[in-house]
Amino acid sequence: MDKFDQQILALLRSDARMAVTAIAKAVSLSRTAVSDRIRHLEQRGIIRGYHADVSIESTPAVRAYLELFFKESHYEEYIVRLRAFPEVKKCSGISGDTDILLYVEAENMERLIDLRKAIEQFPKMVRVKTHIIMKEWEM
Repeated sequence: MDKFDQQILALLRSDARMAVTAIAKAVSLSRTAVSDRIRHLEQRGIIRGYHADVSIESTPAVRAYLELFFKESHYEEYIVRLRAFPEVKKCSGISGDTDILLYVEAENMERLIDLRKAIEQFPKMVRVKTHIIMKEWEM
């Protein structure tokens, strides 16, 4: 990554919707060169996506982590089932006693309870442990 790539990334971090033409002007490169560089950054996994900065009023009412514990290794089956729930935002296989850790965002507590009940019905599910996020700090 050279200085141009770093400048392009800095501009995209500040405004992910910034037009390629505006980026090209800011970094003193052609529009084609900037488009190529952005495409290469995406292909290399340096740019993994473009995200909206959402106001606090738009955030879900309930956010939580769910720890899933099951009898046998059924990761693939569970992942397929979990994708059906739009509230599941992140799914991680982690070390330790927990088999899968989920990050979920629900519109209200009732929906979180319904989601948990549905997951508890998965075959060979032993236990679901819920950790509701009370407060977060930007780091």
